Amino acid sequence: MRKAILLVLFIGFLIGCQKVPLTGRRQLALVPNSQLLPLSFNNYKEVLDTSRVVRSGDQAAMIKRVGSRLQSAIEDYMRANNLSSRLEGFAWEFNLIQSPEVNAWCMPGGKVAFYTGIIPICQNEAGVATVMGHEIAHAIAEHGNERMSEGLVANGLLQGGQLALGVMSQGQRSQTNALLLQAAGVALPLGYQLGRALPHSRKQESEADQLGLIFMAMAGYNPNEAVGFWQRMAQASGGNKPPEFLSTHPSDTRRIRDIQAQLPEAQKYYRAR
Repeated sequence: MRKAILLVLFIGFLIGCQKVPLTGRRQLALVPNSQLLPLSFNNYKEVLDTSRVVRSGDQAAMIKRVGSRLQSAIEDYMRANNLSSRLEGFAWEFNLIQSPEVNAWCMPGGKVAFYTGIIPICQNEAGVATVMGHEIAHAIAEHGNERMSEGLVANGLLQGGQLALGVMSQGQRSQTNALLLQAAGVALPLGYQLGRALPHSRKQESEADQLGLIFMAMAGYNPNEAVGFWQRMAQASGGNKPPEFLSTHPSDTRRIRDIQAQLPEAQKYYRAR
């Protein structure tokens, strides 16, 4: 079984390997957007249908304004660098959800959800841009596709080196949706989680930090503001986090240190508005 998984992974890297914009990291991306984006859009709609979406007011307007600026800057950059194909099928949305949850996310295809619970920590529009730039970076870097591809391989949901999305059982479809929604994979054996899933997720989080800094700078938000936001996030968590090797995110100390090191590069893209 292990040899079969390794063989599929090797074949996958030969036919489904691509590079992340700006960082150049090679990644596995086996799920075509023709299959991934409909799943993403349906799941996003289900979340909105079962949530209290804030349709008006200053906060909702701010979320849409920041999203629009990021979208425009990213599209301009991708167009200028012959990378527009990475955005094919994107249908951007920026919605604010009434919830005490301190969270925000972006599904493949540019579907952003921002929770009211994180806005006090953002404090201002630059803080919102920090969070949203990071979350959009996951979509631009196709981290969801990458995690789904590896999860599908690990869970035997590939057949003969080809995606089996069209012939999955109901249980397999639920498992695939969980891969997409959770972004960190399904409940895999602990050895896999510690040895592959969690470290790889931390790598993606750090990559999203790096790209997010550049994206917010492109959109006219000072990337220096990101340091203050992550410091506030660390304070808000109260230090109640698992050890880094058991977490899908870098430690607060490492994240802030890495962001500070990346600021000079991000500043090259910054043009104040």
